[in-house]
Amino acid sequence: MKGYFGKFLKIDLTNKTIEEEKINPEWQRKFLGGRGLAARFYYDEIGNDIKPLSSDNKLIFFTGPLTGTTGPATTKIGLATKSPETRQYLCSNGGGFFGPHLKKSGYDGLIIEGKANTPVYILIEDNQIKIEKGGNLWGKTTKEVNKKLKEKVGREDQVLSCGPAAENRVRLSCIQIGERSIGRGGAGAVMASKNLKAIAVKGTGEIAVSEPNKFKEVVKDAISFVRGSKANHTKYGTAQYTAIMNELGCYPTRNFQTGVFDGIETITAEYMKENFFVKNQACFRCPVACSQLCEVKEGNFKGAKSDPEYETIGTLGAVCGVSDFAAIIKANEICDELGIDTMSVGVIIGFAMELFERGYITKKDTGGLELKFGNGVAMVNMVEKIAKREDIGDLLAEGMLGLAEKMPKMQKYMMHVKGLPLAAYDPRGFYGNALTYGTSSRGACHNVGGWSIRDELLSGEYDRFAVEGKGKLIKSIQDTRGYIDSLGICTVVRSGYGFTDKPQGKVLEYLTGYDFTPEL
Repeated sequence: MKGYFGKFLKIDLTNKTIEEEKINPEWQRKFLGGRGLAARFYYDEIGNDIKPLSSDNKLIFFTGPLTGTTGPATTKIGLATKSPETRQYLCSNGGGFFGPHLKKSGYDGLIIEGKANTPVYILIEDNQIKIEKGGNLWGKTTKEVNKKLKEKVGREDQVLSCGPAAENRVRLSCIQIGERSIGRGGAGAVMASKNLKAIAVKGTGEIAVSEPNKFKEVVKDAISFVRGSKANHTKYGTAQYTAIMNELGCYPTRNFQTGVFDGIETITAEYMKENFFVKNQACFRCPVACSQLCEVKEGNFKGAKSDPEYETIGTLGAVCGVSDFAAIIKANEICDELGIDTMSVGVIIGFAMELFERGYITKKDTGGLELKFGNGVAMVNMVEKIAKREDIGDLLAEGMLGLAEKMPKMQKYMMHVKGLPLAAYDPRGFYGNALTYGTSSRGACHNVGGWSIRDELLSGEYDRFAVEGKGKLIKSIQDTRGYIDSLGICTVVRSGYGFTDKPQGKVLEYLTGYDFTPEL
């Protein structure tokens, strides 16, 4: 079947073995790739009794059939593992250039198992795969690691790495691909528990297409449509939703005590653009370039650079009562470099701030920090304390489930579902969102659970406070999102392929030679 190479790498770090294995073609037809195929392998590879940070856990990466092709934003690679944060199945994905280069190396996926005796990294250059000594990389930030391995593969976002937070087994640590993240659920800690610091990849192969001319026309139309319809994503990125969520009362503030933030004026997309914007950044083959690189030009955090997304602005900003955008940029930079999920850490700090204001914890617990809502400096410092497990940061690093076990009387202040902290949307403002949090396979997730903002808040098609019809709506959104994540494309461009009205269009048929149907 075209569009696939039909094989994956299995790397055993305990025994230092590297093997190529074939993929069942029927699995590729049924589960496509990315999230779907990774989940299918998870079912066989990772048992219910396996501990997330044991050597028996595995990292299961799979690209989608569209990953690495000439289509717009064919950037994604899916991951499945057992989450240290939620202690259950975790699916996630990441952008950048890593997935496309793994695919172009001749492999649709990669499964990492076992544990190395000492720190290592994996180098993949087409069909040349090596397990290299990584002691000199241990303790380094993701930025330092990516810069070092860039010398071997060409780009920092062809490197997948974990940071010091993962080495410290922080349960909300993530995996970085350049400045992109495989963010939620603590996969970084799984990676570090295997003494695996990084994977660097450089692929030069070609991906076969069944009907090149027809596929080229679909791609041309998709790129044209995306460029015309996603102008605001290029201009403002995901931050464009900040002000509207606040206006609608759906912007979680001060640990979800309210849905309206009175400091909104200095954390909007427009304010970001006017005061901090440097340039747009794009993932592989993306005509949108939604990433907004920002830099602090003066004040306490002068020189800090990062690309804060809507969720980061919401969780490190309003959830913590912080209206200082410079502090958000700095906290995001720390999260990227130390390798920690901005969403989970922001909501957990918001929880700690509420405890501080209610008198349940004091400066003695926080290492002297005045951890009150609105204190941007304290928020930034607490991010670092969690990553380094210092003071109360050591407890907060255990995630919501660990906190619930250690502080059972404080559970009513913990904003999570299944151990995953809530995304930056207040479900009291639109009931379909509550259903997405409750039914998502990984907890309080707006992506896997289903992003219902367009349907409930922006289009006017649904009464956001109604219950009727929401089950059918959310199921449809979840099914479509699972499909998108399995194809290997970014959800921002899905409408360019016709996935809004037609769940699959013709793109897969022209790529693979098979007539896929939504039921498959």
